[in-house]
Amino acid sequence: MRLKSLFAIFGTLLAIATSTSVLAANPDWPKSLTLATGSPGAVYYVYGEAVTEVLTESLKITVSQSPSQGPVHNVKLVESGGAQLGLITMGVGLQGWNGTGDWTNGQRYRKMRALFPMYDTAFQFVTLRRSGITTVAQFDNRNVGVGPRAGTGGAYVPEMFSAIGISAKIGNGSYDSVASDLLEGRYDALVITSGVPTPALTQVEAKEPLVFVSLTPEQIEAIHKAIPELTISHIGSGAYSSLDKTYTTLGLYNFAIGRDDLPDELVYQLVKAIYVNHDRLLKAYPTAAQTLPQNVDKNTFLPFHPGAVRYYREIGISIPDSLASTN
Repeated sequence: MRLKSLFAIFGTLLAIATSTSVLAANPDWPKSLTLATGSPGAVYYVYGEAVTEVLTESLKITVSQSPSQGPVHNVKLVESGGAQLGLITMGVGLQGWNGTGDWTNGQRYRKMRALFPMYDTAFQFVTLRRSGITTVAQFDNRNVGVGPRAGTGGAYVPEMFSAIGISAKIGNGSYDSVASDLLEGRYDALVITSGVPTPALTQVEAKEPLVFVSLTPEQIEAIHKAIPELTISHIGSGAYSSLDKTYTTLGLYNFAIGRDDLPDELVYQLVKAIYVNHDRLLKAYPTAAQTLPQNVDKNTFLPFHPGAVRYYREIGISIPDSLASTN
């Protein structure tokens, strides 16, 4: 009887070991992955932390977060192999893919592949109530912080200001640092390009009321004409304590990307893990509510990794053949 019990216990342990280590046993997979995210105070940083935890547990390999300056930096890190995964806005991705952004110097970044949609990023034009600034036109000749130089704001805000005739003195830094500089008077205003609510802005309004300054319809039209990949973005009332009505601005969608040389089965399991653990991402940050398979249609140019294509097609999500990368 004791012998049978021992065999039963051994069988149970073997089953557990097999079920939890089957993924880790795949010899074609790397032993670890690095996910390039964003600066402290940005949604990328918080969202990326949750993603790394989910993937480390689900894939049975170590997935580490690497703080960065944002999308531009992340595209470069994935291209060079400094990171295997990254978080980007699709506008920066489009610039990198075509080699059209000023930051690319004509180089085309073609190692990245789309994995899964994240959420919409809004351009948030903000200042302190005590500043007296009520229009974006008043940003002219002011000191304006836009976040990391290699982030979406660093890439887009100068071009946006140029489109509407604003000559601001633009400053860069982590979202936490530019928010602190706003409170201390070193900046007159900020243009924060991040998911909502942005932690750095939440921290500011815990000390002083913010004003969300709206672009005029004419300014939106002029900017969209100059930068057609930008789309209308809405921030609902109550997203910040300082916001008592819907704020309309411009924005870009975010995607997670991976290198084209990642194993197909690894990427299939990675994408599956994100959706299986959607509740955990949502618990970590509310913007994850938009991390849904149907939002793959927000990507219109970047090839999906074959492992991701397999997953989406298995669950009935259409991926155009033109975006179904074969690596």
